[in-house]
Amino acid sequence: MRGPRKTYLLAMYLSVGLLTACSATSSPLSPSSSPSGKPAASPAPSGSVSAPPTASSSDDSKPEDVRPPEINTATLLAVGDVMVHSPQLPAYYDAKSNTYDMSPWFERVAPIFMQADWVIANLETPLAGADLKYTGFPRFNAPAELADALKGAGVQLVSTANNHSMDRGFTGIVRTLRNVRQAGLVPFGTSSSPEDAERLVIEERNGIKLGLLACTYGTNGIPVPEDKKYAVDLIDLPAIREHIHRLREAGADAVSVSLHFGTEYQRMPNEQQIAIAHDVVAAGADVVLGSHPHVVQPYDIIEVSAADSADGEPHRGVVIYSLGNFISNQSEEWQDVGLIFGIKLTKTTDANGESRTEWDAISLTPTKVHMQRVNKKKYYTILPMEQSIKAHNNPKLTAQDYTRMTKQLESLNKHLQSLVK
Repeated sequence: MRGPRKTYLLAMYLSVGLLTACSATSSPLSPSSSPSGKPAASPAPSGSVSAPPTASSSDDSKPEDVRPPEINTATLLAVGDVMVHSPQLPAYYDAKSNTYDMSPWFERVAPIFMQADWVIANLETPLAGADLKYTGFPRFNAPAELADALKGAGVQLVSTANNHSMDRGFTGIVRTLRNVRQAGLVPFGTSSSPEDAERLVIEERNGIKLGLLACTYGTNGIPVPEDKKYAVDLIDLPAIREHIHRLREAGADAVSVSLHFGTEYQRMPNEQQIAIAHDVVAAGADVVLGSHPHVVQPYDIIEVSAADSADGEPHRGVVIYSLGNFISNQSEEWQDVGLIFGIKLTKTTDANGESRTEWDAISLTPTKVHMQRVNKKKYYTILPMEQSIKAHNNPKLTAQDYTRMTKQLESLNKHLQSLVK
């Protein structure tokens, strides 16, 4: 909804007579949204203005202690759809232990994640147990070991609100939440009880509190039970506005909203996506993370005027309309590439305790799912494309692979910037 208060101390000195002075009291201005910087550029410096010390007739008076502002920074990274189609499992099953190990999927991107403070993924499959049968499209269910693999790679938070949330019914939601929490991940977007639905997800890193929420356009026609409407957060603008307000009131310095929306396999956002993203930023979101199309869509900067903002102050947010597939078995053109999207958050706290949080330094790291068939089994590795091309030392990649990946990367980089003015 709105960011921290900016307080400006206005002092007026009126000389009435020799050795006589007085000053006006300060008046706080109305709160404003968290201002944001331009992509890959530091935000313009801003801070409170303090009045000089008042004149005193005492010879031993001391000037006020003016401390420099405290500055904290933290980095957010986000990836798109984590999916498990049936061909992805056989190569990672250990019959002796009756377990799965999917950590090799993420070994090339884990070093990138380890450098970030928050890492968010869209978990687009239930983790509901073998007794409910592991299946891929159209109704997914994957082994709980996937949560362990994500956690081991450096992912910390998972959006669980998407069109596959109900693929194993309400039981699947309850079990998925239990399994991701047992792995040490923080889920948001689905709930196992009314009390669970009231929780606010605020994760603090380096003194910066990030509030998170997630919503989906629907659940593939699988109805959410009438008595359990709390189970899946759907895209509803009044509810989103209220949720952001609650996060701000609870102390969130910035807010990230994950939205599962758009048209599958379309590389540009549709009008509805653009309108919803604008409304969510107007409601106070600083970051909008899109998923569902299974291909990467561009990012954009959204400027909201004071007249359109929920708090009556200008606001600026960044949206990535679709992060694409992070891991899946989809191999059609543009479906085997995804994006690690990043921003830096900077919180400036003045000596009087007032603070403001800004975002800048957008980073774009395209990824590719490399698939290789060996002895009738398929093996998967997520490759950071630019790093892999520069290193050119992966024995699993052919010259043709490198050529195709180079062309994809060049096209994708232009595509990502295509909406930014």
